[in-house]
Amino acid sequence: MGTFSIWHWLIVLVIVALVFGTKKLRNMGEDLGSAVKGFKKGMADAEDASSPEAVTQQRTQSDETIDVQAKEKTDS
Repeated sequence: MGTFSIWHWLIVLVIVALVFGTKKLRNMGEDLGSAVKGFKKGMADAEDASSPEAVTQQRTQSDETIDVQAKEKTDS
């Protein structure tokens, strides 16, 4: 009695389709899918950024930065 049968879920699905329309439901599904895809991509990018190779690369890039204001003061 606590669980719903397949017929209950089919009736709910039909009612939801009638209320919202199939086009709006499809758009919501596409939006949800792209959000999940973006989240997974962001998690993969964050994981790549925290790898030891990325940290070493960030350090070498920061060593190569030039302080323009300090350089101008020494040139004057």
